[in-house]
Amino acid sequence: MCAYVVLADDDAKQADLIRLYLEREGHSVEVVHDGRAALEQIRRRMPDLVVLDWMMPRVDGLDVCRVLRRESDVPVLMLTARAEEDDLLLALDLGADDYMTKPCSPRELVARVRTLLRRSRQATAADARLPGPAAVETAPHPAEPVHAVGSLVVDPGRFEIRVEGRLVDCTPGEFRVLEVLASAPGRVFTRKQILEHLHGIDRYVTTRTVDGHVMNLRRKIERDPARPERLLTVYGVGYKAAEPTAGTGPDDAAGSPDAC
Repeated sequence: MCAYVVLADDDAKQADLIRLYLEREGHSVEVVHDGRAALEQIRRRMPDLVVLDWMMPRVDGLDVCRVLRRESDVPVLMLTARAEEDDLLLALDLGADDYMTKPCSPRELVARVRTLLRRSRQATAADARLPGPAAVETAPHPAEPVHAVGSLVVDPGRFEIRVEGRLVDCTPGEFRVLEVLASAPGRVFTRKQILEHLHGIDRYVTTRTVDGHVMNLRRKIERDPARPERLLTVYGVGYKAAEPTAGTGPDDAAGSPDAC
């Protein structure tokens, strides 16, 4: 699975090490050391994947990622020395497909690159098999069920999420994750199962992307994201939507305060 990779990192020693490992894997690697040079190189020749350091001179990795998402859907692997949850969410919100904290293992990075490239090519192949516009226009559209889990309502037909009657703004990826979990309250979904439902929404998703979507959703639908009541983690397995308790249906929440 040989690919053309642009590696942007201002740490020349680390960049050379990563380049060496990627080239051993059979990839062609172009190394640049600042964000502006990265954008120039990518615009000159679109790569199959970008490895992007967060902290770089001239233009930082986040701004490069933001620009790339306006111009292309090339998969982006972000490297960062920042390991806080807020930093992860910011990188994913801006369009990074995966991230690694520094210092990182070159062998693990190569494995992450391999996974992103495989998902990228699977998504491209799936797009090629989609029916044309005429077929889509004439195809029937079956009604999609609304999922109500206590005061949480997920309406796929309207692409709406409501908590205690309040409309919640979310991304397509976040919506799909919540739709999957709300479709079967109490059932545990593995990250791999959730990934299968994200194909075509987040083109190059990894399990870390799923974790990022769940963290974002908790901020939007939980009263206290640090003590989630609606989206629960089953450690070592995955996630589930909590089963509603008696008296917590949509009509019982009229007097409840808005969730945080």
